[in-house]
Amino acid sequence: MKLKGEKRESSDCDEGSKGKMTFLLALVALISAFGSSFQYGYNVSVINSPAPYMQDFYNRTYFNRTGVPMDSGFQTLLWSLTVSMYPLGGLFGSLMVWPMVNNCGRKGTLLINNLFSITAAILMGTSEIAKTFEVIILSRVIMGIYAGLASNVVPMFLGEISPKNLRGAMGIVPQLFISIGILVAQIFGLSSILGNVEGWPVLLALTGIPSLIQLLILPFFPESPRYLLLQKGNEEEARQALQRLRGWDDVDDEIEEMRQEDRSEKEEGHFTVLSLCTFRGLRWQLISIIVMMMGQQLSGVNAVFYYADRIFQSAGVDGNNVQYVTVSIGAINVVMTLLAVFIVESLGRRVLLLAGFGLCCVSCAVLTLALNLQTTVSWMSYLSIVCVIVYIIGHAIGASPIPFLLITEMFLQSSRPAAFMVGGSVHWICNFTVGLVFLYMEAGLGAYSFLIFCAICLATIVYIFIIVPETKNKTFMEINRIMAKRNKVEIQGDKEELKDFHTVPGGQTEKKEFASIEL
Repeated sequence: MKLKGEKRESSDCDEGSKGKMTFLLALVALISAFGSSFQYGYNVSVINSPAPYMQDFYNRTYFNRTGVPMDSGFQTLLWSLTVSMYPLGGLFGSLMVWPMVNNCGRKGTLLINNLFSITAAILMGTSEIAKTFEVIILSRVIMGIYAGLASNVVPMFLGEISPKNLRGAMGIVPQLFISIGILVAQIFGLSSILGNVEGWPVLLALTGIPSLIQLLILPFFPESPRYLLLQKGNEEEARQALQRLRGWDDVDDEIEEMRQEDRSEKEEGHFTVLSLCTFRGLRWQLISIIVMMMGQQLSGVNAVFYYADRIFQSAGVDGNNVQYVTVSIGAINVVMTLLAVFIVESLGRRVLLLAGFGLCCVSCAVLTLALNLQTTVSWMSYLSIVCVIVYIIGHAIGASPIPFLLITEMFLQSSRPAAFMVGGSVHWICNFTVGLVFLYMEAGLGAYSFLIFCAICLATIVYIFIIVPETKNKTFMEINRIMAKRNKVEIQGDKEELKDFHTVPGGQTEKKEFASIEL
């Protein structure tokens, strides 16, 4: 046992020294996130500022076709479709994750996905010239499909190519670029730049530029070594990809760790979504990502952004200057997500999740009180602004970036694509639901809507505290063994045998030994 322990310490030391951010690894992360995640954030925010000019275009186009003004109810319906088709397309994109990453690879899926973005950008940019608002709605669906794929594939790709001591920071990079995308859309959407009657088609079309850059550069970067070895069975290409990413030739330790993962999964084959949902050996991993994704979206982040303008106006901010305050909030979001990149490896995933949802929970509770008292107590308006800022900080450091990172870490190669498909689908369904339901919640409950978000944050905190383990600086196999204990444990002598029952492709039920950990 002592020799084994010494060997493990030596291995950890070696890996720690080798797990450095090389230039190529940083470049892969930059191009992958800028070409994909950036656009997810950009298209979340891009139609907010030019909304009045786009709605006027809808009216003019309808009038030119029919000779009668557009009914206000029909205009509301068209704009609701313009907004809601994006998360609905995101759901469709998430459903495509499993087949595409298994058949085309991680890098290949990102390259193919660019075609959706470029097509949508061309359609949106020419919509005014073509005098058709229908293509804008169609393009929002296409961009949603793009975002649904990008939001799942980029974290998976970066998680698989990173050394374990950098996996947390690399896993938050996609969320950082989502935040940057939101901020850039807010800046370009200012009325003095492109958020005006002449500039909005250009504003919408700019989304194609990052995709074009990624399409030209990404082919020169390596594919995920884990995909090449574990799914394609090509050790030579996997070794070459790993050597390029790490910057030296000695990658035997990581190759061996992949082989161990491969051996432990050999009899299972690749999971489909159905087999993942019915497999008891991954029960708590699956429940955990569903709870965290629901908590991420149902905690009210979109509602807080929706309320922000009115909160600032009630605090005395001039209506013409609210757009600049909104940009400031976007900048805070970027800064705090960037901070999360640097602290996730020192504080860990679990601490950031608990702290993030905790800040969101408290700020929602205080915001409810402040909104109800701001007409009678003057300084409550300023407290409302503080609550919005605290909420954004909480979401940026934990609730937004960590759940996608944990999908990568809590599942092995055979089940990871299906897990991302489930997690991504829950993410987009909840996103769509909040966008659809919040207006009715606001009409019925007013400021008390935030108490519902407060309760959801609290429930998520309790679940994370009880169930979700810390995954910092652990290999995928080590994390799998931790979760295997929670799924099924049998103590036998001086060993802890982690066993479960599952159905194999032939339809027979067999006892599957996950791991044997020496105590």
